[in-house]
Amino acid sequence: MNYKEEFMRIFQEKIQREGSQKLLDWMQTTDFFTAPASTRFHGACEGGLVLHSVNVYQVMMEKHFEEGKDQPESFAICALLHDLCKAQFYKVSSRNVKNEETGAWEKKPYYTVEDAFPFGHGEKSVFLIERFMRLKPAEAIAIRWHMGGFDEAAKGGSFAISNAWEKYPLAVKLHLADLESTYLREKHTSAVNK
Repeated sequence: MNYKEEFMRIFQEKIQREGSQKLLDWMQTTDFFTAPASTRFHGACEGGLVLHSVNVYQVMMEKHFEEGKDQPESFAICALLHDLCKAQFYKVSSRNVKNEETGAWEKKPYYTVEDAFPFGHGEKSVFLIERFMRLKPAEAIAIRWHMGGFDEAAKGGSFAISNAWEKYPLAVKLHLADLESTYLREKHTSAVNK
């Protein structure tokens, strides 16, 4: 599957909100479609971020969409854009690794984080989206808290996440889809760990 083409198809079919085309145009000026999803875990490979975004959308639609209750556009926005904060976030570097077969040292590429705008993970995605397109409160909350217990505020003891999940089922659905995509569907998708 060509994940960029699938992303574009879903985005253009499902997201019709004012400003969405400007957002998509801006995204194409970034490395979003070639960036990894992480430095060494799921999707630590070229195109890993777009692969992850499409997977999250597929899981959300397959397992959590309730006809008549959920909005297809909101699902597409949350799934496809929850990790927009990772555009222009990683850079490729190299390090020396010993080849166990030959004993020789070889240069191997790996990803590092270079966060030029350290605004927080979910918060940064919401901020970047809202530069072009307004989010509904449930969408903003879902994207803000999609990291669940891995979020720095939650690790620090904030109870806001519990309140958000209680009030906004979309936030719970995005988090669950993100977890399943990351730990089940994208297992062994890291070039770094092969």
